[in-house]
Amino acid sequence: MFVDKAKIYVKGGDGGDGLVAFRRELYVPEGGPAGGDGGKGGDVVFRVDEGLRTLMDFRYQKHFKAPKGVKGKNKTQHGANAEDLIVRVPPGTIVYDDDTGEMLADLTRHGQEVVIAKGGRGGRGNTRFKTPANTAPAIAENGEEGQERWVTLELKVMADVGLVGFPSVGKSTLLSVVSGAQPKIGAYHFTTLTPNLGVVQVSDESSFVMADLPGLIEGAHAGVGLGHEFLRHVERTRVIVHVVDMSGMEGRDPFDDWEKINEELKLYNAKLAERPQIVAANKMDMPESEEQLAAFREKVDAVRPGIEIVPISSLTRQGVPELLYKVADLLDSLPDPSEVAEEATADEDEGIVYRMEERPSDHEFRITRDNEVYVVESESIEKLLKRTQFASYEAVLRFGRILRNIGVDAELRKRGARDGDTIRIGDFEFEFFEGGKDDYLFEDR
Repeated sequence: MFVDKAKIYVKGGDGGDGLVAFRRELYVPEGGPAGGDGGKGGDVVFRVDEGLRTLMDFRYQKHFKAPKGVKGKNKTQHGANAEDLIVRVPPGTIVYDDDTGEMLADLTRHGQEVVIAKGGRGGRGNTRFKTPANTAPAIAENGEEGQERWVTLELKVMADVGLVGFPSVGKSTLLSVVSGAQPKIGAYHFTTLTPNLGVVQVSDESSFVMADLPGLIEGAHAGVGLGHEFLRHVERTRVIVHVVDMSGMEGRDPFDDWEKINEELKLYNAKLAERPQIVAANKMDMPESEEQLAAFREKVDAVRPGIEIVPISSLTRQGVPELLYKVADLLDSLPDPSEVAEEATADEDEGIVYRMEERPSDHEFRITRDNEVYVVESESIEKLLKRTQFASYEAVLRFGRILRNIGVDAELRKRGARDGDTIRIGDFEFEFFEGGKDDYLFEDR
């Protein structure tokens, strides 16, 4: 089954906790702090693997969590950093942040890597908190939490050649006779519901990948029929082979079909109108096809002179070798596929102005009231809260001292906080109490 869209959850590994430890060696009195830092959590890394063609793997596994960093050790030993979690994706995968819709990465080249969720930093051991005033601190930090997010993966097939055209014009049959692919073939519309890929071997030195893309109908650019499910795959192709039914068996005019499909491509992405195109005039083994072809050539030359029109019959293989050689020659004259991929996504970058964002100050906070509870809101304070090991009395004193130094307690007094009032920071609640200048105004509840 071909899967070209998936939504998954990724989380970087948490950092390892720092350690509180002291040197206890014979003949070394008061050896001092010896707790090491925790290791960094692993990143979630997406890596392109050209052996993959669909997002099928993500249909069954939707959660990816990198391992945690190792806790710090005694003798000032650093905990081991966790290994990154490598997630393999097919070439042509675009990664979007599911909450914001921001494009995080466009992965096109084999081996290309991008970090989607960063691992957290390791916590500091008590060796880091040694000062002349406190030579034996019993303070260490928890590891930082890894980044987590839901992302949407969207696959745009990376093929050299894309077969486009109305339903039942013979695209699947053509792919089946020029490659080892075995697409479903039937005498009814929309036999092909998902792209099929095949490798076409033109000669010992020349080959290319051809994709049989699901049939288009009028209004596809607005989502009618298979709509966008099909059109996004055309953006990646370097050459478009436009298959047209010359038999007129279904009562349609070949030139009208050709114009409508080109219009849909143009409305979806104006750059597709400039993509190199060869017309495969199919079903030439049917009666009246020669007359239809002559009229078709005359009309096409009037609106787009110079376009290559190759008469073929997928059923009898008439003209098929000539078509393949023309496609191979055209591919040889075109730039590298990665340049086409960059061009296809260039529109997404147009109009974006990049500005350097100032890092928020560690002293910024906001105080609100929730009934009788005072709520302190600050990204930096909540981050400090998560890294503080409240089992240590010294760590609690340090946390309270930092809040006092940045003015949180003074602001709470100004807002009317009194002895015994409840203060909420993140998921924690503290009791506020009045104290002298050397006291700390919070107690962990």
